[in-house]
Amino acid sequence: MSKNQKEYDLADRTTNFAVEVIALTKKLPGNAVGDPIKRQLVKSGTSIGANYAESRKDFRHKIGIAAKEARETKYWLEVIGRSFTGLKEPVKDLHTEADELYRIFVTIRKKAQDQ
Repeated sequence: MSKNQKEYDLADRTTNFAVEVIALTKKLPGNAVGDPIKRQLVKSGTSIGANYAESRKDFRHKIGIAAKEARETKYWLEVIGRSFTGLKEPVKDLHTEADELYRIFVTIRKKAQDQ
């Protein structure tokens, strides 16, 4: 997603983020180092949108999980950026998006607690 065309529909935005995370993991090596990182990144990166999509029933709890998963995704992206220098640029944009999603979900959760 380009910086000039940010989407503000969180369902679409989190789905697009998950697709970009999956695309990034395809660039990681399939070995003892790359495989566990790929699994963790796919789990956390795709879970953000899944928890947001299911957030109607237990809104605050699911939004909190989405924030946690975004924070974990930021961690894995940082590990990839530092470990696989050839992926620094694609990781940079995804890390920025993960950080923005994290901040959005934290804000939503705080506002939900105030109500």
